[in-house]
Amino acid sequence: MKEPISLNSAEPIGQNAIKLISNVCLSFFVFAVLIFTVIAITYQPPDPWLQSAPALTKLFSQVENATFKDDSSVLKTGEDFAFPPFAASNANKPITEAVIEISEKNITNYTLKSPCDDMNQVNCSDPRVLLAIERFNLRFFKSIVFLEYASPVNGSKPNECDVAWKFRNKKEKSWRRYRDFRRFRIGVGDTCVYEVVGASGWHSGVNARRPRSRFNTPTTTIAGGKRNPKLTDSLRDNEINDTIPKIGSDAAFRRGRFLYYSRGGDYCKGMNHYLWSFLCVLGEAQYLNRTFVMDLSICLASQYNPSGKDEEGKDFRFYFDLEHLKEMASIVEDKEFLRDWKKWDRTHKKKVAVRKVSTYKITPMQLKKDKSSSIIWRQFDAPEPENYWHRVCEGQAAKYIQRPWHALWKSKRLMNIVSEISGRMDWAFDSVHVVRGEKAQNKELWPHLDGDTSPDALVSKLQGMIQRRRDLYIATNEPFYNYFDKLRSHYQVHLLDDYKDLWGNISEWYNETKLLNGGRPIDFDGYMRMEVDTEVSYRAKTRVETFYNLTSDCKDGINTC
Repeated sequence: MKEPISLNSAEPIGQNAIKLISNVCLSFFVFAVLIFTVIAITYQPPDPWLQSAPALTKLFSQVENATFKDDSSVLKTGEDFAFPPFAASNANKPITEAVIEISEKNITNYTLKSPCDDMNQVNCSDPRVLLAIERFNLRFFKSIVFLEYASPVNGSKPNECDVAWKFRNKKEKSWRRYRDFRRFRIGVGDTCVYEVVGASGWHSGVNARRPRSRFNTPTTTIAGGKRNPKLTDSLRDNEINDTIPKIGSDAAFRRGRFLYYSRGGDYCKGMNHYLWSFLCVLGEAQYLNRTFVMDLSICLASQYNPSGKDEEGKDFRFYFDLEHLKEMASIVEDKEFLRDWKKWDRTHKKKVAVRKVSTYKITPMQLKKDKSSSIIWRQFDAPEPENYWHRVCEGQAAKYIQRPWHALWKSKRLMNIVSEISGRMDWAFDSVHVVRGEKAQNKELWPHLDGDTSPDALVSKLQGMIQRRRDLYIATNEPFYNYFDKLRSHYQVHLLDDYKDLWGNISEWYNETKLLNGGRPIDFDGYMRMEVDTEVSYRAKTRVETFYNLTSDCKDGINTC
């Protein structure tokens, strides 16, 4: 007899199938989570400050070209991407509304004459006048960090006060300070409180300016009996210290450990090439814990000179901040070093231990083992490109040598010009970077650039980006001054050549660089113009770039975007 078929016999089969599918899905999910967790734990995002030289090249090539390609860009330096400033003294702490309120509470303990008692004469020495000026500046100059004020002095009229202060632009990441002095018209409010009713422009408060004596050129004796002109304190920027680092005594020279580079193929190359190699050398010196013997003489490449020729004998201090470099790295000037070296060998039987390195293929890691040589002398006699300094930092060395970007700042003298141009526009301006020159003429690599940067095209495009009647600074390599005249009916146009007085033959920059150059005047060359143009543009409220806003062409040519 057949047994009856149970209706529940199919149930275990269905349940098992469902359980199997659930287990497979759960296993897949757990496996996926495990893989994701492992990736998340082991992955480390790239740190540009710790990467090798090729990675740094890529990093600094994103906006400005940091390699040795010849182009119209300016290499970023330490103040463009430095870490926050080192701990400053109390005098360098920013003056904020909270600081003003504390000062205001402190002066309430003193018995001061009410401003309403004498409406015809403002007492500029009254601390409440300075508080009113500080509050006005905080409201009016939003992009400035105020660091220190001098006491106000009388202006040219009874209701005027002149005051000087030190400041830093918020977009500059260095701890350098700049100076301004302005004239303010002071009034008395309904509540008998001083208030600023008007202010004049950049450097208008001449009575608060540092006393300046007649320009002269006293001299100091240097090695060899030569006379070297020295800049008077009354004319120079007190924040600048251009003194050349020296070794000191014979004993200090004997105890020292130096890294000396002979000139290589980098000499007379573009500035970006020079700096890429120079920072490699500094990086190796720091890795070896040696003092770098530095040649302060630069050969300026032809691309920066109107003559179209290379120009030797340019001083490093014309372009970069030697004082900051001395603080960040151990360096000594090569002429001073060579004199001490010859003197030692001439006066001592035991010569200085020197190791000559004839090829870059001998790595810094190999040289680090050398503890006996006082001087490691790298020589670059091979043909190009084997004689480039930066070859030392390639290959395996890139993992050990870190270029000290933070050690290189632009010249304070050039940055003073940047601050003056920005200050004359009251720090309230926009900018457009217009690239023309050879790129605009090369239709094969940049087919649209010439048309996209024509006067009519600029008028059409900028009106949708920048408000009408704004101050507009144009950073450009276009040689014709009147090229941008069509923009003048829409904006207050400013070009670098509008400020020629800042490097003219009666300017502070002219006199100081002339003295650095042994009494011979120097030209405000193409690289200086690029540095100033770039930094002024960087401080604008709104920035318009050629290859990101004005044209569809790629910065490095067709099909390179």
